[in-house]
Amino acid sequence: MATDFPAEIKALRTTMGTVREVTDLDTLRTQIADLEQQSGAPDLWDDPEHAQQVTSKLSRANHELERVETMDSRIDDLEVLVEMAQEEDDADTLAEAEKELRGLHKAVGELEVRTLLAGEYDKREAVVTIRAGAGGVDAADFAEMLMRMYLRWAERHGYPTKVMDTSYAEEAGLKSATFEVNVPYAYGNLSVEAGTHRLVRISPFDNQGRRQTSFAAVEVVPLIEQTDSIEIPENELKIDVFRSSGPGGQSVNTTDSAVRMTHLPTGTVVSMQNEKSQIQNRAAALRVMQSRLLLIRQQQEAAEKKELAGDIKASWGDQMRSYVLHPYQMVKDLRTEHEVGKTDAVFDGDIDDFMEAGIRWKRGQEKANAGA
Repeated sequence: MATDFPAEIKALRTTMGTVREVTDLDTLRTQIADLEQQSGAPDLWDDPEHAQQVTSKLSRANHELERVETMDSRIDDLEVLVEMAQEEDDADTLAEAEKELRGLHKAVGELEVRTLLAGEYDKREAVVTIRAGAGGVDAADFAEMLMRMYLRWAERHGYPTKVMDTSYAEEAGLKSATFEVNVPYAYGNLSVEAGTHRLVRISPFDNQGRRQTSFAAVEVVPLIEQTDSIEIPENELKIDVFRSSGPGGQSVNTTDSAVRMTHLPTGTVVSMQNEKSQIQNRAAALRVMQSRLLLIRQQQEAAEKKELAGDIKASWGDQMRSYVLHPYQMVKDLRTEHEVGKTDAVFDGDIDDFMEAGIRWKRGQEKANAGA
């Protein structure tokens, strides 16, 4: 069946209209002008940390504006290309238009997903913690596989990351790891990855070659900002220091620079060991602790609202995705039913389609709960 280009282009323009409305280009241009003025200040680099924040925000805002404007231009160019191909009855040009149409659907779809990230903290950077669950050494290895998967995803997109803590298992893999993804909307995108992940494979650690099922938990919290009012009284914190360790339990530092921070009222624990000094590790631990308590507060407020509304159904189950490597190869999200057979690509960071499906699913659940 021949492609209905006018209908397809009209649909793309309609979606882009929604994207422009939500993105609020006028406000974005005003923000860019303000940031350009700040970046041109003679004393900007007197405070390098502030200067870095200003230049980073300016770069991201310009990129956001360029993405929308470029997409509009690509749709215009596609329309001209289709007209030329049809007027000249040129099959090669028409095939080129087909390819560009597919690319535009994907690119516009990604922009549309951004408009669905309207939660209170969706625009934030993210702190991701991965913990090995049931399954022994296979679970520890799986935790390390997941960490690599997310870091490769960030690398594919050019997103800066910072590993804050790694606790290695004795034989292989990780007991736990914490890292930041320092880009706007990192939390909105990665929040749908939170939950229990399951791996089924022939264990490389079993000398009898038996199939093993193992689990790992992924936690995602929004990164704290200076404007957030999360104050933690000192008497609510228990702080322990210990010696950092690497794979196999080997000592990394010669001093007790690693920090374990416990919030006594909630039992929340944060460990940091990847900074150079105890002071830096303590500051990093406090920042992540504040981020977790911020999310706990948000979840408590949401639970209270649901209780008042008489709706106490859980929206997310614990086990959210299965990675099966034997007897067949399949990665399947159990909430959205999205699945792919290219497991190697997924573990190499190709997870955008899973995130997009998860964001659309989550938004649909929120709408359903709001209307209940």
